[in-house]
Amino acid sequence: MNWKKLSSEYIARFQYFTARKDKCEMPDGKIVESYYIVELPRSACALAITEEGDVILTKQYRHPIEKTIVELPGGFVEEDEDITKGIARELLEETGYEFAQIELLGKVAANPGILNNYTDLFLATGGKKVANQSLDANEEIEIILLPLEAVRGMLHRNEFDQALHVSCMLYAFRKLDEDNDAMNFY
Repeated sequence: MNWKKLSSEYIARFQYFTARKDKCEMPDGKIVESYYIVELPRSACALAITEEGDVILTKQYRHPIEKTIVELPGGFVEEDEDITKGIARELLEETGYEFAQIELLGKVAANPGILNNYTDLFLATGGKKVANQSLDANEEIEIILLPLEAVRGMLHRNEFDQALHVSCMLYAFRKLDEDNDAMNFY
């Protein structure tokens, strides 16, 4: 089912993304003259839990959907940066918290029909406030601390717009439930 890429041409290059047009051949020999792809850096997000058991959420304006939304902390990871170090850096920059444990839960592709990147999903626990936020020039992020079960309720009521963050929460809650079940077994 894989296609053969015959040629590739970059049609736009910007700070956070590039766009290219590929010419491809399908397995049956059909030629796809123009397939457009947006290239993005790898990204990461985390269900981040403080030492006190609160979830750290971020609230910020997202211009593409023209709405202020509540999300998980996260962001783009540098090209040569270890993914776990990347999410630790993003957590510290956006929230001012460092975490005792950061566990990779999986990865997802947001929209592989047009986007080429993956987002790594993490569970970060044991968060301790160690610094002030260190935001990019165009970032304005409000921190919200909520009990774990309140966030689970928000998830079940479809109160999160960011699909990648919803995926992260689903994996993280499953992991937390499995760990809790294992502890209750003994």
